[in-house]
Amino acid sequence: MRQELHRHLARFGQEHLLAGWDQLSPPEQACFAAELRALDLPLLQQLYLERTAEVLTDPVPPDPPELLPLPESVDDWQQFEDDRELGEQRLRGGRVAIVLVAGGQGSRLGHEGPKGTYPIGPITGRSLFHLHAEKVLALSRRHEQALPLAVMTSPENDAATRAFFEEKRWFGLEPGQVTFFTQGMLPALDAATGRILLAAPGQLALSPNGHGGVLLALRDAGLLDAWQQRGIEDVFYFQVDNPLVKIADPVFLGAHARTGSDVAVKVVRKVDPEERIGLVVRRRDGRHGVLEYSELPADWAQARASDGGLRLWAGSTAIHVFSLRFLQRLAQQRTVLPYHRALKAVTHLADPAPKCANAIKFEMFIFDTLPLAERVLVMETPRAEEFEPLKNAAGPYSPESVRAALVAEFARWIEHGGGQVRRDADGRPSVPLEISPLYALDAADLRG
Repeated sequence: MRQELHRHLARFGQEHLLAGWDQLSPPEQACFAAELRALDLPLLQQLYLERTAEVLTDPVPPDPPELLPLPESVDDWQQFEDDRELGEQRLRGGRVAIVLVAGGQGSRLGHEGPKGTYPIGPITGRSLFHLHAEKVLALSRRHEQALPLAVMTSPENDAATRAFFEEKRWFGLEPGQVTFFTQGMLPALDAATGRILLAAPGQLALSPNGHGGVLLALRDAGLLDAWQQRGIEDVFYFQVDNPLVKIADPVFLGAHARTGSDVAVKVVRKVDPEERIGLVVRRRDGRHGVLEYSELPADWAQARASDGGLRLWAGSTAIHVFSLRFLQRLAQQRTVLPYHRALKAVTHLADPAPKCANAIKFEMFIFDTLPLAERVLVMETPRAEEFEPLKNAAGPYSPESVRAALVAEFARWIEHGGGQVRRDADGRPSVPLEISPLYALDAADLRG
């Protein structure tokens, strides 16, 4: 077995992976051999050779996206309500599945375990998973349809995530309503040589393949085919760190169906040129795409429109609706989405304490589906109502800011229903507030 593996790996200059082979037990050798045979070595070689490929930047900035704006006129509101009814029909008809991407850990927040287990409820300390699951449960009850929830984990947090859901009795959902699937991993490559790094003998230095890996993971888990057989047509996608997201928003679903889009994305208005958020744009080839903040030239970031606002302002929220047909088409390809390369410091067998970035990691991003789509719907949503992701221990997008955003949202709901909320001199609610999704999903629900 060792000789056969050596010949296979040597074709791609990776025979060093067998270092320490004799230290492994026979079961460990068999497991590692299977992992090595499963590696897509031609792809890894190609990705490494392309690492220094010249990236041609168009000197002409892209345009803002074609947009479904927030309703202002009577006609806008009528379309808004028509879309809501169409979306609710699709929910009642069992045509919608929900994907929650939750592969991250809470280490940046000083939290042990999956990020989805972080306690974020302003009063109860409900976890992110708890809030999201109760929204799905409330939607299922409202539309008399057990909406399927698929949770993408990572190898690092899969067991802990499953155990958390089981411990919490699935937050009221039926166990069969929730499916867990694991995102793929890719080896880190030595930046200087392209050799795959070993974390230890018989153990590759692996990292998640990015949130764009959800497409391959859904395919490999058999979920795309299962949903097609079940009659699912739309897939609502969101990420675990944003507790404000309107899961399976009927208006969003309805607008997606009405326009026949392959993929829909919600955007929020960027007002600070320095904000680190990807921008949805209209490219020179006429297709939509996302321009990462790290790739945004300073003059483009500062450019102003005639009304004085930022010319490129459509910040991506990572909230999407996909046509299942579109996902099936993408999943048939060998390389579903392009890989992005990042230079990182990676500990490995030959260098357990690197002092600088020594390795290349590869990731796929979900927003790279936009240029592949024939029809894209870009829909604006108010930032205060739907975008405050939990990313940092302090400052913007921190537990403090997220809880404040939740309290502000609940206060608006109460006032919309005719109630009163005590506020401080700055207009912020002066008492903590929390409304369970099982009591009300939105302002109209609460008022009723």
